[in-house]
Formats: sequence, structure tokens, C-alpha cells
Amino acid sequence: MKTRHSRSNVRERTTLTVRPQPGRRKRGLVFSAARIARCALGPAGPRARKREGDGATPAGRWKMLQVYYRADRVARPVTSLPVRALRASDGWCDAPLDRNYNRLVTLPYAASAESLWRADSIYDIVVALDHNIRPRVRGGGSAIFIHLAREGYPPTAGCVALNFHDLGMLLAHCGPGSRIRINP
Repeated sequence: MKTRHSRSNVRERTTLTVRPQPGRRKRGLVFSAARIARCALGPAGPRARKREGDGATPAGRWKMLQVYYRADRVARPVTSLPVRALRASDGWCDAPLDRNYNRLVTLPYAASAESLWRADSIYDIVVALDHNIRPRVRGGGSAIFIHLAREGYPPTAGCVALNFHDLGMLLAHCGPGSRIRINP
């Protein structure tokens, strides 16, 4: 008996694959069933052993957990992933010794935390990944996201960055259970 899969079931199984460009490890390509898109990676390229501040994009297979967006700048992304509008007080703790390391926090925050409400546009749409979430390893890397690329695709701090159009198109095919596989 043939089973028909609804569009939402297909979204739940979406896996994006990132491969560094040969000879240009800080740039890559994102492959999905429907498209290929350029992306920026960390200046050290993909690495299996990610450490806080090393400039590497963590190689592995990561679940897409949550989409955040700047409602004052962009429309709500079309996706079946959980979506929440950013608040000016949203931050992400990057202090390895803090109990909220690699978690969403409210700013101002006593320990070091990156603001998700930025003057530039790279976090106008940001997808939190489950890298170093459970178990959380202190110093194992924090704030690993898929987000918007700057003009010319310069390296990120360790994230995967795409242009606005490509990120929107890819998110439209993602839902709960979708993953990104970053190849070393």
C-alpha cells in the first residue's frame, strides 16, 4: 500500500547540507532538495572540534530549533519551524562559566552575552541550532546560528550565513525535525 506524505511531513524531514568550497573554507554551499545556495562560514571553516572563539563552524548534524526575527524590519518568515519575534532585550550567553551558557537570556545580563537585537541586519532572521545544547560543554561553542549574510559573504564568527532570499526559500521547506548537516 502506498502512503501519501503531506507537505508538512516532508518539511519535518528536511536536511540542509553545507559543504565548504574547495580552497575557500570560509565560504560554502548549502544544498537542499530544491536548491543550492551560497553561504559564509567561520574563518577557520568547518571543524569537528569546535571551541568558544576559535572561528570555526561546527561540523556535524544539528537540529533547527527556533527561528527569531526582527518584526520591525522583516515579515514573519514562512516556515513550519517554531517562530518568535525578537525583543530588544534578547541576548545569547557566551560566558562558558555561566549557568546560562549557550542559552537565550534577557539583557542586560550579568555575564557576557551577545545582543540578538543588532544595528546591522545579520540577525533580522536567525535560526538557533542545537549545537552544544544537550549536553552543554563549557567552552564548546555558543550562539551557533543560521543567519543573514553581510554583503560579499565575509566570514562569520562560526555560523552559517545566507542572503535574505535564499534563507527565506530554505526556511519555507523546514519544520520540526529539520536539520542542517555541516561537512568538514
